[in-house]
Amino acid sequence: MAILNDGCRYPNYRNRVIDMKHVGLVLEGGGQRGVFTSGVLDYLMEQKLKLPYVIGVSAGACNAVDYVSDQIGRTKECMIDAQAEHSYITMKNFFRTGYLFDMDMVFDRYPNEYVPFDFDTYLASDIRCVMVATNCLTGMPVYIEEKEDRKRMMAVCRASSSLPFVSPMVRVDGIPMLDGGLSDSIPVKRAMIDSFRFNIVVLTKVKGYRKAETSEKTYKMARVAYKKYPHLVNALKDRNYAYNKTLDYIEKLEERGKIFVIRPGFDGASRVERDKDKLTAFYQHGYDYMKEHYDELTAWLEDKPEYRN
Repeated sequence: MAILNDGCRYPNYRNRVIDMKHVGLVLEGGGQRGVFTSGVLDYLMEQKLKLPYVIGVSAGACNAVDYVSDQIGRTKECMIDAQAEHSYITMKNFFRTGYLFDMDMVFDRYPNEYVPFDFDTYLASDIRCVMVATNCLTGMPVYIEEKEDRKRMMAVCRASSSLPFVSPMVRVDGIPMLDGGLSDSIPVKRAMIDSFRFNIVVLTKVKGYRKAETSEKTYKMARVAYKKYPHLVNALKDRNYAYNKTLDYIEKLEERGKIFVIRPGFDGASRVERDKDKLTAFYQHGYDYMKEHYDELTAWLEDKPEYRN
């Protein structure tokens, strides 16, 4: 059920309730570029717009769980504010572990100490939350929901967000996994398989972007780093083809009015961005963009067959 604020100053005043049984929320990843998505979702949460289904990849999975736990500003705090004192992207961690990202910081100390995650609200929520990771043994995407086990939920989110080369593999149910973006970067088809035929899709790259072919250097690195996982190497090699094909499909759905696409107007951050000013500006861009297009979004929602006055 989506709850839309009636444009009033106070979010709990004169809310309209819209039954959106088949409208979902699809969140792309992109590492630190996910801060754009957090700006978008913070505005939607302020307007009390809650959809019954969200599926996220990598940073999109982190945004998804904070959306379900209804924690406005938490993703921003993790990705920007807490970095000054408790950074999770450091050369110190690289020299200590061989990985640029300190995933223990992100998925243990942050949720349990520095930027507490509201597990109770998340686990009690009726919103379906699907996180996408890549099975390193098969190179295929896995779609996981977890609403009972806190540790498993956080492990799945960690696996979904573990970028290749800069993060270690994560074992979930004994299976080694990495970033979901390697196999299904924008899982709009999965949302439709899950019976959500209309979707709000939040992207982290500008309109018209297409991913370049995997460089020979990266391919060689993958063959060395993941020599025990040939299907994973193939997924990494062919990622641009699958990603660009999905973008073509998304543009067709957008033209037909099947999806409402939210994308940034400029490239505001890299996947491993550490510049606080750039990250803050990109977050604000997401927030302002959603605010500017909110009436357009509500009009799109009201035009759906599921709309109830």
